[in-house]
Amino acid sequence: MIFFPFNSIAYAMKIFLDTADLKDIRRAAEAGLIDGVTTNPTLLARASGGEDAKEIFRQIAEMVDGPVSAEVVGLDADTMLAEGRRLAALHPNIVIKVPLTEDGLKACRQLRSEDIGVNVTLCFSPTQALLAAKAGATFISPFVGRLDDISSDGMQLISQIRQIYDNYGMDTEILVASVRHPQHVVEAALMGADCATIPPKVLWQLMKHPLTDLGIEAFLEDWKSMGQEL
Repeated sequence: MIFFPFNSIAYAMKIFLDTADLKDIRRAAEAGLIDGVTTNPTLLARASGGEDAKEIFRQIAEMVDGPVSAEVVGLDADTMLAEGRRLAALHPNIVIKVPLTEDGLKACRQLRSEDIGVNVTLCFSPTQALLAAKAGATFISPFVGRLDDISSDGMQLISQIRQIYDNYGMDTEILVASVRHPQHVVEAALMGADCATIPPKVLWQLMKHPLTDLGIEAFLEDWKSMGQEL
C-alpha cells in the first residue's frame, strides 16, 4: 500500500483573503484556509477603526504565514518607492502593492531589484499584464469582477494572461482579484491561475453546500436512533 502524507500536495492554487478585518483573517488563518492576505486603502478604511495602518499590517503579517499585500498611495515613482520601503520594513511577509501605471512599473522594477515583493494591481488588459511581468512583478492582480461589471469577460482576461505567461516562461504569479462569487474561484482554478484573493463572504461560501448539511443532519439522526455514545 502506498502511503501519501497529509502534505503531499506540492502545488495548488493559493487562496488569499481580501480584507483588513483582523477577526476574519484570524478565523481563516486558524482554520488553515488561506495562504496570504491582500489589502487596499478602501479595506483598511473600513476595518481600521482609527487604528494606525502600519500596526494593522504588522498584526496581519503575524497571523498569516504568507504574503500580505500593503498598498502604496503615492502616484509618482519616488513616493511609491519611499512608501514601499517603509512598508516592507514592517515585516518579511509584506508585499508592496503598486498600481499599473508607468510610475508604478518603475517602482516595481526598482523594488524587485531590492528583493522586495511587488503586487501590481488594477490590471484590466493582457498588455498591462505583459508589461508588469517584464518589470519583474511578483504578482499581477487582474480585476475580473470589475470587468464583468462593464459587460466584459473578466475570466477571459485570466485565460489570456495565463497563455502569455506560459508562452514565455514568465514567473509572475496570476492573482485573480475582484472575485465576486464562488464560480470565479472555480474558473480561476480551472484556468491555472496561481492565486485568487477573495472576500471573507465568498471564502465561507466555498465550504457550503446544502447536500452536505442534509447529509450531516441525516447521519446524526441515524446515530441518535442507536442510543450509543462514541
